[in-house]
Amino acid sequence: MTEVSTTQGKVAIVTGGGSGIGKEVAKRFVAAGGSVVIGGRDAGKLDAAAREIDATGERVATHAGDIAEHATADALVDLATERFGGVDVLFNNAGVFRPKPFLEVDEAEYDWFLDTILKGKFFMAQAAARAMRARGGGAIVQTGSLWAIQAVGATPSAAYSAANAGVHALVRNLAIELAGENIRVNAVAPAVVETPVYNTFMSDEQVAKTLPTFDAFHPLGRNGQPADVAEALLFLASDKAAWITGQVLSVDGGVTAGRQ
Repeated sequence: MTEVSTTQGKVAIVTGGGSGIGKEVAKRFVAAGGSVVIGGRDAGKLDAAAREIDATGERVATHAGDIAEHATADALVDLATERFGGVDVLFNNAGVFRPKPFLEVDEAEYDWFLDTILKGKFFMAQAAARAMRARGGGAIVQTGSLWAIQAVGATPSAAYSAANAGVHALVRNLAIELAGENIRVNAVAPAVVETPVYNTFMSDEQVAKTLPTFDAFHPLGRNGQPADVAEALLFLASDKAAWITGQVLSVDGGVTAGRQ
């Protein structure tokens, strides 16, 4: 018996959809029969990602904007509604990362982490939930972080970690508040995943030299790839996870299990 995709005909918004985990989950969602609106700050990167996701352009749309600004969330929902009829799934994925010692973080940097990661996900989830309510339900899947669960001395990230801890708490609160609307809310918490985020604060040469040193940090012996996280995101958004809400799933190569 051929299994029917639970993604067929559904509409998703993917924030941070121009590269890495966001682009991968958007690509797989469309391949399974859905349509996506991808958001990010770089219009050129979004256009390139859209061509890769669906060369016809029929099942992908883009919107460039800063997720830290409330209007960006509304614009993504409006675009999904205009192009594809509504919103069924939100992959609340956008984020930033830049290790820096606690004693050196200034207020502007602190605001950058909290506004992009926590405020952005908060109001994006709110806008999407309103649209999902009109459809009779939906699924919100946040991208959180291992760093909200464990501190990692090699990558001092107090503000980043605090913002993502807020994202994890948001999952539990929204799961309770939105259950009556038939909207499920979950998150994944990845460890080191090889995405372009590292190129935002290191050169290509530094990335090539540094990332392999983290392979052994994971009990399974390797860093994560975007596909590892995308598959978990897709599962939590699917009907196969219909009785799962309020959970933060560690997708971390075994890091939170302990040390060898």
